[in-house]
Amino acid sequence: MLAALLVLLLLGGWEAYARLGGIDEFILPAPTQVAQALWDDRGLLWDNLLVTGQEVVLGLALALLAGAALAIALHAYRPLRRAIYPLLVGTQAIPIVTIAPLLAAWFGYGLLPKLVIVALVCFFPIVVTTLDGLAAIDPDQHKLLRTLGASRAQTFRWVEAPAALPAALSGAKIAVAVGGIAAVFAEYAGSENGLGHLLLQSIPQLETARAWAAVVVLAALAVFCFSLLALAERHLAPWAHRRKDLDA
Repeated sequence: MLAALLVLLLLGGWEAYARLGGIDEFILPAPTQVAQALWDDRGLLWDNLLVTGQEVVLGLALALLAGAALAIALHAYRPLRRAIYPLLVGTQAIPIVTIAPLLAAWFGYGLLPKLVIVALVCFFPIVVTTLDGLAAIDPDQHKLLRTLGASRAQTFRWVEAPAALPAALSGAKIAVAVGGIAAVFAEYAGSENGLGHLLLQSIPQLETARAWAAVVVLAALAVFCFSLLALAERHLAPWAHRRKDLDA
């Protein structure tokens, strides 16, 4: 209720400023005009949402698979971690907006470069959180399993993987918040559809309300994906939530 009240206050202030502040609606449309654009352009927004949603979901899935695999490899082989982890951190200094056009020119203007860009942005938080989850095992558990004669694979199956799963899903929730932004940058670099393409086309056409409507839809996509991941975490790793409840 408090969050809804805060949103209503922000929208009310935005509406008053747009209506009474003397600003041109082509520069800043009022929320009611954005809502009207959401309704009037619902078909156009939906078609482009399907494209961007596909890029975000598939790119996030690719990042999850690759990120979890790399995190497991870095956890299992410490020399590999010392060699690759600093380089992985260094990749975050590369602005994605600069390499998006290069990847588009390399891979073409189809779905593949968009997936690569989204996966690159989502990759880092998944690797870091999964690696932290794998490293957060109580040493006494490892000692107990060695005493019981458990193999390395059994230790991973029964102890490390369950501990890393909530961390990996938490990293995915962080990643999905920026995955939509990455998809938009990818569409800016070269695309014939998608919410990023719609934004790029709407602003020069002075369809500012439509551009804001596309932003609202993109934000709704991120919230929806975040909620799905939270639901998946609750069902796939219920022990993590029981532990949080006990801690609380």
